[in-house]
Parts: sequence; C-alpha cells; structure tokens
Amino acid sequence: MDFDVVIVGGGPAGLATACRLMQLAAEKSKELSVVVLEKGSEIGAHILSGAILEPTALTELFPDWKEKGAPLNTAVTGDVMHFYTSMEKSYQVPNFMIPKPMHNDGNYIVSLGNVARWLGEQAEALGVEIFPGFAAAEILYNDDGSVAGVATGDMGIGADGKPKDSHEPGMELRAKYTIFAEGCRGHLGKQLISKFDLDEGKSPQHYGIGIKELWKVDKDKHQPGLVVHGAGWPLGESGATGGSFLYHLDDQQVVVGLIVDLSYDNAHLSPFDEFQVFKHHATIKSVLEGGERISYGARAIVKGGLNSLPKMTFPGGLIVGCDAGTLNFAKIKGSHTAMKSGMIAAETIFEELSQDAESTGKELHAYTSNFNDSWLYKELHASRNFGPALHKFGTFIGAAFNFIDQNFLGGKMPFTLKDETPDHATLKTAEQSNMIHYPRPDGKISFDKPSSVFLSNTNHEEDQPSHLTLADPSIPLSKNLPTWAEPAQRYCPAGVYEIVEKDGDKVFQINSQNCVHCKTCDIKDPSQNITWVVPEGGGGPNYPNM
Repeated sequence: MDFDVVIVGGGPAGLATACRLMQLAAEKSKELSVVVLEKGSEIGAHILSGAILEPTALTELFPDWKEKGAPLNTAVTGDVMHFYTSMEKSYQVPNFMIPKPMHNDGNYIVSLGNVARWLGEQAEALGVEIFPGFAAAEILYNDDGSVAGVATGDMGIGADGKPKDSHEPGMELRAKYTIFAEGCRGHLGKQLISKFDLDEGKSPQHYGIGIKELWKVDKDKHQPGLVVHGAGWPLGESGATGGSFLYHLDDQQVVVGLIVDLSYDNAHLSPFDEFQVFKHHATIKSVLEGGERISYGARAIVKGGLNSLPKMTFPGGLIVGCDAGTLNFAKIKGSHTAMKSGMIAAETIFEELSQDAESTGKELHAYTSNFNDSWLYKELHASRNFGPALHKFGTFIGAAFNFIDQNFLGGKMPFTLKDETPDHATLKTAEQSNMIHYPRPDGKISFDKPSSVFLSNTNHEEDQPSHLTLADPSIPLSKNLPTWAEPAQRYCPAGVYEIVEKDGDKVFQINSQNCVHCKTCDIKDPSQNITWVVPEGGGGPNYPNM
C-alpha cells in the first residue's frame, strides 16, 4: 500500500502530525494520503500518563477544541507539593519554593487515553486513515538506504515460529515520508537511532517507570481539580529518586501513581512494591480508604531532555514525541511537547511536498531549524539542567539548584550539567545491595501483581513467539547465584520474569502474556540482553480512562 505519509503510533505526537498534515492539505486544496498505524486494539488502548495536560499545542492545533468536545473536563483548581519523610509524616512545600515550571495554572487533569481517542476522531474527520490493531514490526528501506516505510507483523504465527491455520501475512506500507511516533523507547525508533547514529554526541537517554492506578473514592474525600505531587519516602529509604502524584478527576475519580527514576542502583528495589507501600502514607491512604480500585497500568517515561535528544531527522523520515524524547522533565509533562514536535514535522513535510510533489526519501534538514526556532526548543533548553541536577546532587541539593535555575534565572544557568551514565549501568548486584523487605499487600490499599495486571485488561494470543527476546539465553542464569539474585523479577511491574526450578535446574521464565508494554526491561536490564519487540497487533493492555 502506498501513501504520501505513514505515521507509526496513534498517540498525541502521531495524531497531531496527522491532523496538522490534513489541515494544511485542506488549506492549500492539495490531496494527501496519510495513514496512522496503532498497535493497540483501538486508539488510546495503550496510552498511559498521569496526566496533567498543558493545552498550548492543542490550542494551536484546534483553537476551538472546547466547542469540538475535547475531553478536558477538569481544570486544575489546587496545586500542592509534599515531601514525605515516613509513612505518617510529610511536609508541605511552600508554594513559592516550588520551581515555576511545576505550577499548573491553566492546565487540565485528563485521561490521556481519552484525549488520544478524541484526536483520532478529529484525524478521521480530516481524512486520515487509521489502522488500529496493526503493529509496525519492520522498517523498510530503499536501495539508497533511505527509509521507505514499514511492514506490519504477520498474524497467526505459532510459538514454534510456524504459520497456524489462522495465519495472515503482514503488509507493507510504503510512503514518501515515514514518521515514527511510538512513544517512549519505541522499538523501531531505537533501531533508527542506532542505524543512523542519531544520538552521536548526546548524553545517554534517561528514563523513569510510572505506575498508576485509577480509583473511585468517597464523595466527601473528592476535590475535583486538586493536584498533589510528592517526593521523598519511600524511595529515599533506598537512595532512589522519583516522585508521586494524586490527581482528582471528575465523577469521584482520582489517579494515584509513583514515578521511579530508572537510575536507581539497589537490585532489590521493586518499583511496583514501592508504589504499593507509598499508597499507605497517611495522606494518600486517607483518600483511598473505602474506595474502589478501577484500573492499573505502567509505562516507561523518557526524561533525558534536551541533553539526550537525538537528531530527529534521517533519510526518508522523522522521529518525534517521546519516541525521540521531547518530554519536559521540569514540568513532568510530555503531551504538549510531543504534539508540537509532530506539528512541526507535519509543516516541514507539507512544505517539502508542496515544492516537489514527488519528493521521497530525502533527509528533511529543515525540520531541525524549524524545531530550533519553536517554543518547544526554548522550553526544553530552559529545563536542560533539571534532571541532571537531581541525579548528581540528590533530592535536596538538586531541588535547591533547580529552584534557583528556574525561579530566578529562568533556565538560563550559564552552564549545562550532564548525566553520562546510562540507567542500566547503575545497578549493583544483589549481593552488593541492601535487602529490601516489602510488606504483604492488604488487598484494600495495596495489591499484588497478578490482580493488578488483571485490571489492565492485558491480553496476548498465547500461541505466538515471545515478544521479549534474549540475545543470549544463558546470561540471566548462574548456578552460583541464588534464585532471588535476578533483578528482572523486581523491575518488571507485571510479573513477566521469574526464576523457577525445573528438574533441579534454574530456568529464566518469561510470562510474556502478562506484559503491559511498559518497556522497563528493555531499558533497565543490566546486560542489555532483553529486547522488546512488538507482539501480534492488538495484543497488550486495554486501558479505559487511563
């Protein structure tokens, strides 16, 4: 199938790209064929974010978004930050001491999945073709090495690698230009960055793992529009860093979550269990107690910022949004930046095709200058020191540095801090790490992994090749190490990895059916032996209102 533009990924970046392309085509009375491939069963099925949406890019794309019914229903009415010191105690940070980018005046608490669904409706109304349930599995190249499009994965391949009776071959989607907008740690984006050396001269990318639950709480505990952020306990107990959130949506719903920086070094740390412990803090438990947990999910977050942002152009296409790493860590927001990066991509491609309707396979160098001239670049440049300061100096000194940089200097510190250690290289061995004993979940506030994964509506066809591949199957195992020494059992928030004993031998078992597509294993595995690739299209979580 041939198109003018193929977009891989139906999240905010990909859909903003598609919408802007068709808007420009309508303005100039130009015919344009644009298709969006989405690996989830529907648009929004795999979207997981806090989320507080800054409407800057949305307003540029659709100035009349309110009239069009965009699901931005809960404006932020209160903004609070806590520093947690124990399960019972915390200190509220005075408003004037919070870095300016973290203030949320004019923003909205949203379900980003529902925002994506709405963007999908707008894209289709503009003439975009959307193919949900089709996973882009392979990059296609022209003879000159430029990107020619993508191929979707075959359906109906058994775990033995042989076609089943239900087998359907994948299809090739070829384009003049291909946009990769897969979200954080996209598996094709990862290949492109490596093939074209797009990260040459850049700091290593850095990540966090975000774990989130949606609850319905008692009416008298609900404060629509209230935003509560936090740091400190329990992560600080093991020297880890990160932050927490509790957002009050409408309809008596709240979302609660914990973001754990994947630069942590204790091999016994379990982000999932840290989250379960966190919910027992007095200020959080008092809101959740008596409520009902509705949904659960987890997703990696890209947070290296401008220092880690790769070159976003290559012959035949662009990589945009969180696939590249455009999230603004100082704001803890990436949706508006992802959308803007896609809109700039659309404008760059449309300009090229307007000048040469048959243009194909070129490297669109104009994108870089267009990006650098935008408010997006200025925003990322101002926050470039935020993450490195926290990593280098810790929570207290790092926060003080960022307070001075953001509130007094406006992000114009006359030097740039760098964090040159990849997240996977920070992990100590289990023997070198202090043991962490997590309490058993109580089934009311804290829960286990199996019941949590059940609430993510995760489903994969069981008889298919594992989408979690090992370059060397022998690396995770050593007969000299105890079973608990393998960290994959803990950094995965879905119970995918286990060490089991079979016939007296230790076996590294991968329960790929449990995978919620968070990508943490691909990032944190200390030997970089685990590679995440797409399963059959439509597999994975099906997040409602997340």
